[in-house]
Amino acid sequence: METLSFLSIDDQPISVEQTVKYLQSSGKLGQFIGDVLRQYVIEQEIQGRDDVDINPALTEQTVIDFRLKNQLADPQAFQEWLTKNGTDYQRFHASITFNFKLERLKTLVTQAKLPEYFIEQKIFLDRVVLSRIMVDSRELAEELQLQIAEGGSFEQLAKEYSVLDDRLVNGMMGPISRGTMPDKLRAAIDAASPGQLVGPIEIDGRYGLFRVEQFLPASLDDIQLKQALQNELFEKWLAEKIQKLTVKLQVS
Repeated sequence: METLSFLSIDDQPISVEQTVKYLQSSGKLGQFIGDVLRQYVIEQEIQGRDDVDINPALTEQTVIDFRLKNQLADPQAFQEWLTKNGTDYQRFHASITFNFKLERLKTLVTQAKLPEYFIEQKIFLDRVVLSRIMVDSRELAEELQLQIAEGGSFEQLAKEYSVLDDRLVNGMMGPISRGTMPDKLRAAIDAASPGQLVGPIEIDGRYGLFRVEQFLPASLDDIQLKQALQNELFEKWLAEKIQKLTVKLQVS
């Protein structure tokens, strides 16, 4: 029985069976099969739907824009680029069309679930900009709280007394996800206003004074965030589809 050659290296044919063995030895076989299954599900879904079709003019204009942007308007230069990148015009054109259809499919699959998913994740997506002073005793924290109430400089006290490295930047923590905060800190912060001091709050054996600098609430109007959540939902949908497949590895 003739062995099917998958590729050749220095004119030496490498069979599908040998390729699979190499993938197994490198620990990459599972990932390879996963990528195949992922692409299979996506292409089957696109082929089976008529609501992912796009206007061919969109692909044509995208090709034109790509060539102009990359200084490939000259036909010979574009052909050389295609060859260098191991493709041809037909496959390049098809890949752009496929990407448009994939994005359309993502929207169709996730649009109904996106608002609910956003609400579920919102506590982790909302952020707060905080500054803090962390010390080892409640008594010191209360004394510093009193000094700040009487007009003392939060920044100067952070530099002098805080035991954490962010004292070097006046205690500024930067944006923190609400969902990663300890419950008692989150509750205090949620009830505060920008500029307000909260604490002392005991966290991991230390006592902190926290100043709210700014609230950064998440919104689906944020295009990047919306796309990230859409991608997460799409991957969950894909995983469920793949899980239902019957897969058999047949090498020989």
